[in-house]
Amino acid sequence: MPLPTRTTPEPLHYRVEAGDLHAHLFRVTLTIAQPAALQQVSLPVWIPGSYLMREFSKNLQGLQAQQHGGNLAVVQLDKCSWQIACSPATPLVLHYEVYAHDNSVRSAWLDADRGFFNGTSVCLRVEGQEALRHVLEIPAATAPDGWSLATGLTQQAIDPQGFGRYEAADYDELVDGPVEMGRFWSGSFTARGVPHRFVVAGAAASFDGERLLADTQKICEAEIRFWHGSKKPPHTSYLFMLNAVDDGYGGLEHRNSTALICTRRDLPRRGDPKTSDGYTTLRGLISHEYFHTWNVKRLRPAEFERLRYDQENYTELLWFFEGFTSYYDDLLLRRAGLLDNAGYLKLLTTTVNQVAQAPGRRVQSVAEASFDAWVKYYRPDENTPNATISYYSKGALVALCLDLTLRSEGLATHGNTLDDVMRALWKQCKAGPLRESDLAAVLADLGLRSFAPELARWVHGRDDLPLAELLLRQGVAVLDEPAQLAQRLGLRVTESQGVQIKTVLRGSAAEQAGFAAGDEWLGLEQASGPAAGTAWMAEAGWRMTRLDDLMLYAGDTAQVTALVARNKRLMRLELTLPPATTTWRLAIKNEARLNDWLDARE
Repeated sequence: MPLPTRTTPEPLHYRVEAGDLHAHLFRVTLTIAQPAALQQVSLPVWIPGSYLMREFSKNLQGLQAQQHGGNLAVVQLDKCSWQIACSPATPLVLHYEVYAHDNSVRSAWLDADRGFFNGTSVCLRVEGQEALRHVLEIPAATAPDGWSLATGLTQQAIDPQGFGRYEAADYDELVDGPVEMGRFWSGSFTARGVPHRFVVAGAAASFDGERLLADTQKICEAEIRFWHGSKKPPHTSYLFMLNAVDDGYGGLEHRNSTALICTRRDLPRRGDPKTSDGYTTLRGLISHEYFHTWNVKRLRPAEFERLRYDQENYTELLWFFEGFTSYYDDLLLRRAGLLDNAGYLKLLTTTVNQVAQAPGRRVQSVAEASFDAWVKYYRPDENTPNATISYYSKGALVALCLDLTLRSEGLATHGNTLDDVMRALWKQCKAGPLRESDLAAVLADLGLRSFAPELARWVHGRDDLPLAELLLRQGVAVLDEPAQLAQRLGLRVTESQGVQIKTVLRGSAAEQAGFAAGDEWLGLEQASGPAAGTAWMAEAGWRMTRLDDLMLYAGDTAQVTALVARNKRLMRLELTLPPATTTWRLAIKNEARLNDWLDARE
């Protein structure tokens, strides 16, 4: 008797059109070849890599369902899910629109100049069919003349401009391949034999694309070498998508691509060989997101093995996946030859001071910060520095301390470093789910002792890290420098229109005086007399337009009366000026020891 014939299920088919440029609307047609009798569909509430409930369904409108050419009832089940009663034997066709006016890397954008979207914002998830093949069609006919398209999704049938059909193995892969459309600059290079493409939207005429390509190639080659030596990386191609805007910064990692945003002025310029601070920051962003190709997109928290798109996905491990990536992003710029030792220590100094100047480091551990990302990190307010710590910056310093400890203890024994730990985790976890116990086991194996005490103190505790001692062993001197006035007072302010108080740091002189976020610091009054050292001067009041005016008018007076406007009321606050405080500056003490750390060991 012949065996029954197995038919391959028809893929889900999405047709995304640039519907109305001026209304910022994508039009989407989703065809489900073999629907369930009660077919449910939903739109994600978050995008992997950005841990906040963003409620993308708020931008979906006009959802209609059709079968046999007739309309079916669509019943909404909750904020992001719908159900359609239909015939399972007939294709179900859904039509809807998505409002796209979020010019970030997380959502969707469409206007007369540019289109961009992540699948989490545009592509409904078909319940029960997430594991099927998904086809994405973006027709050229609906896009303006002269537009091109770029995405990391697998090409199926496209035209020279990139429009046409792409495919994904499943829903996870579909929504992990953002799409860029418009009149963008494009360039390419190979790194370790792997083709890489870079597209840039919004650049000015001075943009030096060749320099950006050359620098990015060095970064990619350094990171592939870090993970695999002379072997090939896990991806067969890679796409960088950069949106240059007047003011913006950020990135979001994907499996074989990344979406980036930067300030237009920070791009390299033709004929200008200097490297601005902004371009250094951009290169660090490129390095960070590319490192995520391994550390979070493949190696990932065990809790992320099966993503839930309709709720928060909690993990305590963002200090590892974001923090360790933040440690290596600048270190690999140095190893790629794009930073010298002094430049690297300057960047590290900034990270050290960011953590040291956040009172929240005494309140929240970096593991707690990871778990609380959904409600705290992505929702900052005036109290954030007092109550939280960044799992990016402190996580980077935890990586630094582990690396320097391994190096210090291993000089005469094992010789292993954090580089070896990362590569061992890649193999042990089979480029997949990772738990903190996996890290602890590899540290114990390569470090020849248990690192449980360090992980307890540095990751789950709230004490300061032993940075000075470890850095000194590695040839780095820790110098004290006078702190900025805002840090001395315990304030974070803006000065575009007078002195506006944004944050009052816990335990600071400003808090003791009664300053509050939202205050406008208008001026100060100073009593005359010998105690103030100004006996020759009459009692005076002064208008302040910037914070530095305080020292101009106060001189060496120990106490002043601050004139503050709060909720339109004028107030007098007695402020005692604290003694001068210091911040850290890292400097080279022993170049040979420093190079032993910063140079890659082949």
